[in-house]
Amino acid sequence: MTLLALNKPFGTICQFSPHPTRPTLAECIDLPDVYPAGRLDADSEGLLLLTDDGRLQARIAEPERKLPKTYWAQVEGAYDEAAVARLRGGLDLGDFVTLPCEAREIPEPAHLWARNPPIRYRASIPTHWLEIKLVEGKNRQVRRMTAAVGKPTLRLVRVAIGPVDVFSLNLAPGQWCELPQQILTLSGQRSRRPSR
Repeated sequence: MTLLALNKPFGTICQFSPHPTRPTLAECIDLPDVYPAGRLDADSEGLLLLTDDGRLQARIAEPERKLPKTYWAQVEGAYDEAAVARLRGGLDLGDFVTLPCEAREIPEPAHLWARNPPIRYRASIPTHWLEIKLVEGKNRQVRRMTAAVGKPTLRLVRVAIGPVDVFSLNLAPGQWCELPQQILTLSGQRSRRPSR
């Protein structure tokens, strides 16, 4: 059984088969028979777990398993506590209602890697950062949630899945490392060093 953690770069799509215009996971990981446990949109970046074990893949990806995923979102506009409270309570996005989640403002992350290309900068429109922790993961959910409360997401980084976080693994974009399977059940366990 193999379990990998990858810091997925911005612009990379979550597939191994070639794509005509975008980089794929094959450009980051050259191991056979591993597949993403969940997805990250091409325009999102950060932690992605991959495995060759179908049961573990389901455990990581399925919302019923309640393995929380933590995101940092740089959003447009000034901080608004009422908007964040709406995020916490669950939102009707038309095709589904989100589960309640944890959401809070965080300072701009000083230790976050630079995005390539950088987000657009507009001097007249402020931005701020939110930390959002979900136990579900519908398509473009965080982006749709922040847009629904009037705070479009400019940059989205998944920083943790359960007890696994991209910073304690010390993974730069495109780097990956192998993890012990037990890390998903043991919080506070030290992870291995990056392989690339």
